[in-house]
Amino acid sequence: MRTGTVIALSSALAVLPAVPAAAEPSPSTDPGPALPEGSEVRFHIEDPRILESSGMAASRLHDGVYWTHNDSGDYGPVLYAVDETGATVATITLTGAGVEARDWEAVSVGTDDNGAPAVYVGDIGDNFQGGWPSVRVYRFTEPDVLTDATVDATTYTFTYEDGGRDAEAMMVDPDDGRLYIISKEVAGGVYAAPAELDPEGTNTLTRIDSAPLFATDAAFAPDGRHYAIRTYWSATVYDAADGVPGRGVDRLNLPDLDQGESMTFSHDGSALMVGTEGERSPVWRIPLPDTVAAGEDGGDGDGSAAEPGADTGDGAGADDDAAATGGGPSPLLWTGVGLAVVLIAGIALLVRAA
Repeated sequence: MRTGTVIALSSALAVLPAVPAAAEPSPSTDPGPALPEGSEVRFHIEDPRILESSGMAASRLHDGVYWTHNDSGDYGPVLYAVDETGATVATITLTGAGVEARDWEAVSVGTDDNGAPAVYVGDIGDNFQGGWPSVRVYRFTEPDVLTDATVDATTYTFTYEDGGRDAEAMMVDPDDGRLYIISKEVAGGVYAAPAELDPEGTNTLTRIDSAPLFATDAAFAPDGRHYAIRTYWSATVYDAADGVPGRGVDRLNLPDLDQGESMTFSHDGSALMVGTEGERSPVWRIPLPDTVAAGEDGGDGDGSAAEPGADTGDGAGADDDAAATGGGPSPLLWTGVGLAVVLIAGIALLVRAA
């Protein structure tokens, strides 16, 4: 390593503000920014095996039950059915060709080939920012009786038409069964899967709309009239009467959570249920405006969400004024981004100097 390179890198790092040392993770119940009236912690996930709840979906067959799973790690391909007391009522272990727990980030409920309710698990995370050549989604028929079981899942393989990318959000349209994946990027996108999925070949994901900055989950309302995409700071609700992409009709602040990566609609469609990673993590109930909860078009909303198909390319998407509503990225986040940029530049200098 050359002395000049070391001095240049050290000087660059010195101009950045200090980042506070990370405290031991502890899921927060502090609401943070102003939340919709009636917002509350509905329950805590009590199962000590669930430490990184990274996705959530309301069961289609069992009222008051939500499917969730851990993020990447040594957790195995396991889903948990959790009720509104926070208790785990069943665990489902997935097996079958291609099934693994590489980086599970999302879960949704749709239908199987026979029209029965089915659970879709998104193994769609990519910490290498596009390093994986493909991603996978696993599907199994939702059980009529909730009990611990091992089930064979169908594996679907996907590639993005414009190259690999990281994603944490996935949703399935209850009207036509179409699957969508939303990338987690500065200039994120909404990607549509083919109308008919092929378990034998590779399914291409097509970009059809822009997405909010750093989307971490997405879900359709039970009646299919609306869908929502969440970030770490807010959730944008879209009118889906004419399908996806839809028109943004409202944006809701979300509570400050340590790593808010899960969201689903409540069983009656009147609220968003949002969660976070961490031990005994809280699940919040965020009431929706009456027009959205009633399945109406929601009026004009705040007018800040992008029109259907509008790809701004600036990475802000529907959250470009989130800071003005109290739900924007924190200064600490931008400090981390700046630090990452400088570190990458430093590595490049070291490589060139070697």
